[in-house]
Amino acid sequence: MSLEIKVPPVGESITEVVLSRWIKNDGDVVEMDEVIAELESDKATFELTAEQAGTLKTIAAEGDTLAIGAVVCKIEDGGAAPAKADAPKAEEKPVVAEEKTSAPVAEKSGDSYASGTPSPAAGKILAEKGIDSAAVKGTGIDGRITKDDAVKAEAGKKPEAPKASTPAAEAAPAGSRSERREKMSPLRRTVAKRLVAVKNETAMLTTFNEVNMKPIMDLRGKYKDQFKEKFGVGLGFMSFFTKAVTEALKDFPAVNGRIEGEELVYNNFADISIAVSAPKGLVVPVIRNAESMTLAQIEKSVLELALKARDSKLTIEEMTGGTFTITNGGVFGSMMSTPIINAPQSAILGMHNIVERPVAEKGEVVIRPMMYVALSYDHRIIDGRESVGFLVRVKQLLEDPARLLLGV
Repeated sequence: MSLEIKVPPVGESITEVVLSRWIKNDGDVVEMDEVIAELESDKATFELTAEQAGTLKTIAAEGDTLAIGAVVCKIEDGGAAPAKADAPKAEEKPVVAEEKTSAPVAEKSGDSYASGTPSPAAGKILAEKGIDSAAVKGTGIDGRITKDDAVKAEAGKKPEAPKASTPAAEAAPAGSRSERREKMSPLRRTVAKRLVAVKNETAMLTTFNEVNMKPIMDLRGKYKDQFKEKFGVGLGFMSFFTKAVTEALKDFPAVNGRIEGEELVYNNFADISIAVSAPKGLVVPVIRNAESMTLAQIEKSVLELALKARDSKLTIEEMTGGTFTITNGGVFGSMMSTPIINAPQSAILGMHNIVERPVAEKGEVVIRPMMYVALSYDHRIIDGRESVGFLVRVKQLLEDPARLLLGV
């Protein structure tokens, strides 16, 4: 008796998935509730588990696109069948080996090249023309090279010239010119469609500013050990930026809003999406109600979501419903960029790398660790005054981090 394992429902908006990887192989014995495969949708990766113990019989192959409810595999009762099925294969191996060893003998027996010496007249012609007699096949008795053979060899010398140039032609290309093709994953296809849609359907603009990171770096250097000891998590830059964004959103609610049809929707909460680079592409998990969190709570949430993203364990609920996004290209060395809005949100803040640069302070040139920040926004809902004001407010809070702690 066998049990069919089908693609389970994984979300209201998901109609198909891709079988990304078989964890168990065809014929393996599996236990009940053991993970046997991974399914990938356009939003997340899911595990497929065995619904009973038995022997796995795969039906779908890796890379197949499967509709919800489609049969992925079967699990048959018992686990002795695979060993019996493998036995004939082991017996066939010596036969294959014998065929391989006997093949060269057959090839040698079929080789019969004419060997002979040229006649005096033929030898003279070949010597005058510089043709090696070994390269000429004789048609005379016992393979002897006749005068006619030598004359024909002389005439056929020119057509052989391209063969001499073949090695040079093959060596001409410098380096490999191969290419590799692979099918786009559901996640990558969805990201591509969404990015193109945002560019086509929004009036996206970007405004820039720069932040002196020295106050935050000094604060981190002073309290990072105590912070780690007390809360069990490191004090990074993301918590400061998230906290600064949530405070600035209170002053500029349009940046935290969105357009739905002919209505403007303003949120009185801040669900901050954090762009994270995962093995299968960019994902954007959400920190819920970040406006009510402390720096330690934000750092713990960021760490938890980042680990889930790395292990492809994020759920759909953890990646939907954000109101504003923060992306950090600085970890990859980006100095400046124009991030694309994460629809249906109306704005996204881009962080970049920190570089020591000369700046003017109180009439003097000093060296400070500076970061460029970029705010991309939808001009249909956010005006220039609001976008610039929001970014300036974020800058002020970051350059005076005590405000973040005091809430002023």
